[in-house]
Amino acid sequence: MRGLLVVNPRATTTSPRVVDVIVHAFSSEIDLDVTVTTHKGHGILLGERAREEQLDVVVTLGGDGVVNEVVNGMLLNGPGDDVPLLATVPGGSANVFARALGLPNDAVESTGLLLEAIRSDSSRTIGLGTANGRWFLANAGLGIDAEIIAAMERHRHSGRPATPTRYFMTTVATYFRSTNRREPALTLTRSSEGGHVVERLEGVFVAFVQNTSPWSYFGTLPINPSPGASFDTGLDIFALRRMRVPTALVAAKRLLTSTTGGSARGGIVTWHDQARFTLTASRPVEFQIDGEGIGDTTEVAFVSHPDAIRVAC
Repeated sequence: MRGLLVVNPRATTTSPRVVDVIVHAFSSEIDLDVTVTTHKGHGILLGERAREEQLDVVVTLGGDGVVNEVVNGMLLNGPGDDVPLLATVPGGSANVFARALGLPNDAVESTGLLLEAIRSDSSRTIGLGTANGRWFLANAGLGIDAEIIAAMERHRHSGRPATPTRYFMTTVATYFRSTNRREPALTLTRSSEGGHVVERLEGVFVAFVQNTSPWSYFGTLPINPSPGASFDTGLDIFALRRMRVPTALVAAKRLLTSTTGGSARGGIVTWHDQARFTLTASRPVEFQIDGEGIGDTTEVAFVSHPDAIRVAC
């Protein structure tokens, strides 16, 4: 079996000692090539190369960002039988994708489970989403969640680590000081495969899109606006049409408790198991995919793709 291990050296919980242990463990079972990412987008090139070289398995060590890049490279020409098996070792701060697959948040423990899965040929084929053609694994969003991620990336670039406390303080500061809570920019449109508009919702402030559950984690606590989201169904969306404090408190309760309780009087919209929809913006808004800021956008077309990739688990 031939494989590639892609390591993000800047991942939050990755250390040289952990990398060394994991390299030795996988090398005992796989004819392994190890590559360290050196720049943004490097993982896409590596994923593309792995498919071109007809490797059997690609292992990622890092957070959701590096997995996203590698998968986008592997699926550059779409799903197919020649796409390598994906094995994800968590090494970031949230590791939403790996944990949604049922893997422990410890890199060494996950390595042991993945090696057992590879030996026994244990895998599953899961659905993914695309946003304007870019593949995503767990989540995407427009509005305040993307604004928070952009602010956190500025913190990291200035040398401040991405801790749960910093996420909380950044969330509060973004809600009260930065985001526009008076003028909604987004319109959510659901269309049929033939392009016929089925439903259109204007006046949306923020939209959380999920391909699996939970949406993210606050430390060990799952953040889950759409608890019914699954790799085996279409995309779920959780949208806010009001940003006043009462609606925000109801939304926060739902996110933290994975429930649908509390009345927001039409301020919260949820769609489950969607094949396709579009979010358009009347002004540029922040956009994120799998916890990575993409920048400003004015339109994103979301599509669900069943049976997109095979993963070890």
